[in-house]
Amino acid sequence: MLPMIIAFFTMPTQSDSTGDSAGGFTECLGNGHTKLQPAARRVSVQGRKYSYLFGLIGLLSWTVAEGSTGALEEVTVTATLLTEASPALSATVLDEQHRQQRGAVHLENMISLAPNIASSSGASRNRFFQIRGIGERSQFVEPINPSVGVLLDGIDLSGSGGALTLYDLQQVEILRGPQGTLMGANALAGLIALRSTATDNATREVTAGVENNGGRQVGARLGGTLGNGVSGRIAFQQFQSDGFVDNQWLDRDDTNQRDELTGRAALRWQAVKHAVEVAAYYTDIDNGYDAFSLDNTRSTLSDEPGEDDLTLKAARLNWEYRGGAYDSLLQMSHAKTLSTYSYDEDWSYVGIAPGWEYSSFDQYRRDRSMSSAEWRLQSGIPASTRWALGVYAREESEALRREYTYLSSPFHSDIDTLTTALFGQINHDINAQLAGFVGARVEQRDSDYVDSVGVDHSFDLSYWTGRAGLIWQYQSDQQLHVTVSRGARAGGPNAQLLASIDALPEANQGTLSGLGTFDEETLLSVELGWMTFWPAYQLRSQLSLFAMDRQDQQAKASLVIPRSDGSTAFIDYTDNAAGGKHRGLEWEATWRPYESLTWRASIGLLDAYFDDYISATGEDLSGRSQPQAPEWQYSLGATWALHQRVSLHLEAVGSDDYFFSDRHTVQAPENHQINASLSGELRSWQWTLWARNLTDSTTFTRGFGTFGNDPRKEYRLEAYRQYGEPRVVGFTLHYRFMERPK
Repeated sequence: MLPMIIAFFTMPTQSDSTGDSAGGFTECLGNGHTKLQPAARRVSVQGRKYSYLFGLIGLLSWTVAEGSTGALEEVTVTATLLTEASPALSATVLDEQHRQQRGAVHLENMISLAPNIASSSGASRNRFFQIRGIGERSQFVEPINPSVGVLLDGIDLSGSGGALTLYDLQQVEILRGPQGTLMGANALAGLIALRSTATDNATREVTAGVENNGGRQVGARLGGTLGNGVSGRIAFQQFQSDGFVDNQWLDRDDTNQRDELTGRAALRWQAVKHAVEVAAYYTDIDNGYDAFSLDNTRSTLSDEPGEDDLTLKAARLNWEYRGGAYDSLLQMSHAKTLSTYSYDEDWSYVGIAPGWEYSSFDQYRRDRSMSSAEWRLQSGIPASTRWALGVYAREESEALRREYTYLSSPFHSDIDTLTTALFGQINHDINAQLAGFVGARVEQRDSDYVDSVGVDHSFDLSYWTGRAGLIWQYQSDQQLHVTVSRGARAGGPNAQLLASIDALPEANQGTLSGLGTFDEETLLSVELGWMTFWPAYQLRSQLSLFAMDRQDQQAKASLVIPRSDGSTAFIDYTDNAAGGKHRGLEWEATWRPYESLTWRASIGLLDAYFDDYISATGEDLSGRSQPQAPEWQYSLGATWALHQRVSLHLEAVGSDDYFFSDRHTVQAPENHQINASLSGELRSWQWTLWARNLTDSTTFTRGFGTFGNDPRKEYRLEAYRQYGEPRVVGFTLHYRFMERPK
């Protein structure tokens, strides 16, 4: 087994496959869902640092015990156009058990279970996600054209990751690689789909929990069948925490606190051929933001702590018609977010260094709205040829108001975008063992941008995305597949740069005006996958290899420009690199040698770098590693049933060091963490004692390079890294109300 796996590690291409947290691939059920069997992950090989990872793979593959029993749970993947093609997608599915084992309230608390996935934060929470080294890392003035699509029950919340919480979710699906047929230009790198628990799931439950750092939560959910084909569900959760930052100047430990309320409600009517579902969503986040430390610690000196607030109001209407020969699916949705993000730009207080200090505050208020409609017609009766056709329209607007000390008046900007698309996919069984598929999407995006500094620009662009592949089921428990896909990402204005020109020295203004816009980016991806399932051993495994080439890559750049008062302006903008390459491998496996023991493992290897790029400042970055792209990641976990109603879960996760940014060389160091949980049930009670980062390993969420902001050091340029979550220990208690006998 080990030589075969090592051979796959050395192959130069990529793969595309669907799997659960442990690794699992999909078996098509023909009912709109897929049954997960093994999964794998991507990785790029340069021969360094990986020997112990190969050893781990070999150990898990070699130590399989014969005669084991037990069946692995089935998991469905819904974020696909035609489910029969889903085996050619690289995917990880995380369910409620994974959430409970980690005490996870937010997505960033879980994603390390999936390979080649990262997240970043410039706010109270991680808002942005990166898949295979591609994705946004922050947002200030500029509008976001997402590389990673985010769906909540089909509602597009791409670019609004801060609105996402995990309570009452059935599962989280992470699809890696371009998802252009489904999402168009909003899913260049991949897609994260969150799916709420179904309305007909019988639930009457209340939840309470506590954790260190002043964390506490309460929640309740109620759902089930109401009769006559009607089912409904309602859920809410309140989460609060003091955070893990101490403000020494104000003598407070809650300036980086969290206060978040999530509520959902849904009602579904199911007839023989028709189904209608309506749902409403509400999120109210009232968080503080005080994380910039002059001393590079978890202690701050700010006299004006910022805030990170967000309110989400969303609704959707779904209609399904299952007519036998064909199915018709319609979804209409509307989402509105109001957010405020601010921070103490000088990181300090008045009087810290008389004669050197400055005082500045920066605040961003965003009003976003999105309305969309998608209609899909697809074949209904299982046949050798299956098809799907659809049309899509989305109207979105974003209004920004920035209040900044160094602007003579508040900055305003508005961007309105209309997106229309036509898409389709065909799947065909060539013979009993070989099947193929091809899908494409044509998208028109019309944007109008205007702001208070006189920028008035329209972007009328067309994109095409798609994918094609072959699936070879050469044995009943062995499958190979190859997929080729194309993704795209829209261009746009460098709004932060344009908004800052007037406040900068006149000598810099002419050069900067030429960087006011950036172009579209395209990506070509090739994947190769191998999936296996040995029922006798209860071992499921998936291995994927991928290669991605990016053209006109949108690279994050920044400028540090001295002001006349001796301080410096730090300006982000987007540049177009000539190209980038991403090569990788991913492996996932689940093994149950005994009824009481389950092993799960995943490994991701990634080699992502600029192919040819000289920045606007003249720096040659060709061959440099991409940011947020560690060369390796791993997770290894085991769950033991210590008793009929008590189980222990232990888990190790880790990643290599990586650059924070395209511009500088500051890195997040290599990191390893231990997570653990002990859970049990007693009658109607379910409890979990959990710990994330049990050994209190130091983590960082963002970093700056040659950045000087300390008046005590006369604003000397130096590296800076912002701390992430320390050890968190908590206890969660659930009470389920039992049905009374009739």
